[in-house]
Amino acid sequence: MLGALADALNLSLADRMLLRRLTKEADGGDPLVCAAAPTLSRTARPTVRAVLDRLEPAPAVVVNWIGDVLAHTAGYERLVGPIGLLDDERPNLLRHLFTDERARSAYRDWDRVADDLVARLRHGVPLRDPHLAELAEELTVTAGADFADRFADLTTTPRRTGSQHLEHPEAGSLRLLHETLALSDEGQRIIVHLPADDATAAALDRLNGRRPGALRAVADTG
Repeated sequence: MLGALADALNLSLADRMLLRRLTKEADGGDPLVCAAAPTLSRTARPTVRAVLDRLEPAPAVVVNWIGDVLAHTAGYERLVGPIGLLDDERPNLLRHLFTDERARSAYRDWDRVADDLVARLRHGVPLRDPHLAELAEELTVTAGADFADRFADLTTTPRRTGSQHLEHPEAGSLRLLHETLALSDEGQRIIVHLPADDATAAALDRLNGRRPGALRAVADTG
C-alpha cells in the first residue's frame, strides 16, 4: 500500500523513508522506527574529546541529538564565542540560532541554517521523545512561527554536509563547509567546520594566531 502510494507520488528515496517513519509512528509499530531515543547524554567520552584535541585548531564541536554543546575545540570557541553561542551555562545550537539576535545578524544564510538544524532535530529521534518535545515546546513559544513552521514541515530532511556564510565580529566574512560525523551509540555527532575558500582559510589562521596559509580551503562540490 505504501509502496503504491510512493510510486503514484513519484517520491524520492528520502521521502519514502520519511513516509514509512511517519506511518509507523502513527500506528505505534515498528520498534526500529519508534524505539526510544538514546539516553540524553550531557558529556562526551574521553576518547571523543581526544579526537577533538587532534582536530585543533579546526572549529569542531560535539553535540547531542537535541543540539546541546557537549565539548568543542578552542578553534570552535574562537569562531562562535564572539556571536554568543557559548554564553549560556548549557549552550544549545537551536536555542541560540532562534532566540539570540546576534545569530540572526551573524548568519547571512540564516534561513538555510535554521532549516538544516530543525530537520536534524525532527528526524533524529521519535517525535514522542520527551526531550525533543520539551525543546520543541520551548522554542515554539520563544521563537514562534520561525521555529514552529519548520518543525511542522515534513518535507525537509537533514544533510550530513552543508555550508554557512558567517559574518564574524573579528575575522570578517567567512564561508564555511561542515562535515558531520555520527556517534550513533551515544546519540551524538561531531561537526567539523572547514574553510570553503582561501580568504576564509587565511582569516581562520589569523583568528587562531597562525601564519596565513597553514589551513587549506576545501572545494565545495555540493
